[in-house]
Amino acid sequence: MSKFHFQRLFGMLTGFTVSEYIRNRRVTLAAQELIHTRAKVIDVAMKYQYDSPESFTKAFQRIHGMTPSAARKNSQFLKAYPRLSFQIRIKGDVEMEYRLEEKEAFAVIGRSIRTRAVDGQNHQDIAAFWTESNQDGFAAKLSRYSGKLGLLGICFDFDQKQENLSYMIAAEKGESAVPEGWELSIIPSVTWAIFPVRGAMPDAMPKVWERIFSEWFPSTGYEHAGGPEMEVYFNDGDITAADYYSEIWIPVKKA
Repeated sequence: MSKFHFQRLFGMLTGFTVSEYIRNRRVTLAAQELIHTRAKVIDVAMKYQYDSPESFTKAFQRIHGMTPSAARKNSQFLKAYPRLSFQIRIKGDVEMEYRLEEKEAFAVIGRSIRTRAVDGQNHQDIAAFWTESNQDGFAAKLSRYSGKLGLLGICFDFDQKQENLSYMIAAEKGESAVPEGWELSIIPSVTWAIFPVRGAMPDAMPKVWERIFSEWFPSTGYEHAGGPEMEVYFNDGDITAADYYSEIWIPVKKA
């Protein structure tokens, strides 16, 4: 699979980015070496690919809550991140609906934030972004510009390590001019895999995301095409209702 799809799949299945997992494993192994050998801290830091003892100490403290020197004296409360083992099960007991749709490039308007997909920071930031947009009237104003897709939550501009991304609350651009202070973005022409989501927000959406990456991708021969992802919130319904209908749109290609 592509590097992009691997990193997306890894993150969705484990809750860690690839680089987070690597950092955690390195510091775990480094801690064991400090405890069981007489190696100098600087030598352990270099062995586990840290540029300096200072950067190693900072990473060590973030995970273990103490310096490498303190850990050597008292290892009672060290943390360990074990090696991961994957078992992907295609359950098949509940069918998964989807459809494929070709859509030409289109423009969206709205506003966005930059967030970090580490330790669940993106989920907190996006939830706060929606709360702010509802409270300051932006979402209501945006909905007046929206087309048949309603309001959109768009994830895009992932960095190489899949740790940083942009999130835009948006609507399809119509004939009107872009209001001052709003952003304009172009969604490229792609093949979309579209998944129905039924249930109250925000709980219903994460469950479908998990099934897409743990069941649908491994069983269909498709992979992520690397473009923006969209959550589609239609205007004709109460998002807190048990029967609310929304959709997830993911750009795909045949592996």
